[in-house]
Amino acid sequence: MKSYDDDWTDGERAVYDEVYQAGVEWADDPDTPSEDVQHVINLGEADDDTFGDSETDYPPLVDAVTEATGENVTSVPASHSDPGFRGFVDGVRDATADEVFGL
Repeated sequence: MKSYDDDWTDGERAVYDEVYQAGVEWADDPDTPSEDVQHVINLGEADDDTFGDSETDYPPLVDAVTEATGENVTSVPASHSDPGFRGFVDGVRDATADEVFGL
């Protein structure tokens, strides 16, 4: 289910929406390995304290944020407060059947 931060701007919500949809499509793609889907689900379930101030350069996520923003992005903050990160992991999780990965 889509989930915005209350203090996000309209632009941040638009990035979330576009990246969320990219996450759904990526997870639904039969060519996407199930291990990769599980990796993103694990990222989504991790606590932000686990990440600290780290960034991720996970290609499907970076590509989705690049497309959504129109800017060349090389990494994305690994934080649920970042609309790109959160949109992608929310989209992947929502596209994945609960019984597939024991969610």
